[in-house]
Amino acid sequence: GRGAVDFRTMQCSLHNNRRFLGRLIYRWEPHYGGNPCELNCMASGYSFYFSFGKVLDGTRCYADPQKKNMCIGGECLQVGCDGVLGSGKEEDACRVCGGNNATCVNVRKAYMTSFPSSGAFGYNEVAMIPAGAMHLKIEDTSRNYLALMRQDETSYVINGNWIIDWPGVYDVRGMPIRYERRAENEVINSVGPIPEDLHLMILFRETNPGIHYEFWLPLDRYNAMVRQPGSNFLGGGGHVEGEYPRPQWPP
Repeated sequence: GRGAVDFRTMQCSLHNNRRFLGRLIYRWEPHYGGNPCELNCMASGYSFYFSFGKVLDGTRCYADPQKKNMCIGGECLQVGCDGVLGSGKEEDACRVCGGNNATCVNVRKAYMTSFPSSGAFGYNEVAMIPAGAMHLKIEDTSRNYLALMRQDETSYVINGNWIIDWPGVYDVRGMPIRYERRAENEVINSVGPIPEDLHLMILFRETNPGIHYEFWLPLDRYNAMVRQPGSNFLGGGGHVEGEYPRPQWPP
């Protein structure tokens, strides 16, 4: 997390307010690129960086907090999901350390309804994304907008109340959800597990060419939802179905 990234920042900051090549550099900031276990620092206000040698042992190799790799003796070593250096253990799709995807089900669907059921353009529900969903990915390739409504069915996480949000990372009770948008392509994803039921909505502006979404759900949660009558997570009209355990992860 932040502490690991700040450790590298602290090492760069040790060179602050010193003369370097005849200039007084007030602040050095981490520069990621090249060997991740070199202390590469960018001179703030200048367009150059400098390598001050190896980072200290225990420095994270990468800025991405999902990557646990750590520098030891100038080498980037893998930290297993069990916290043990070099164990090689990884989380499976069910977020079980060292698991084999046996405790969850992969749900993949496409919402193919072309026009709003009411005939009026605006918000329409695509599906309910259940609490506990992991490795959520939603894709849209149209001028329509995806939206995520919270469990209370009044507030939105993304693109609610006719206000289109900037791409970025949004928060649901501490769980980050990433929203990306480029031209006519939108992606919403989250590692999960999602802490509450979320309603996936579409803000119709034109014909829907198809919204594709998938997630992994713990077996007990999945079985309970299958038994629940009228669960729209299973998709009403206009959905293409597909639920099955998938042997390989990542896909």
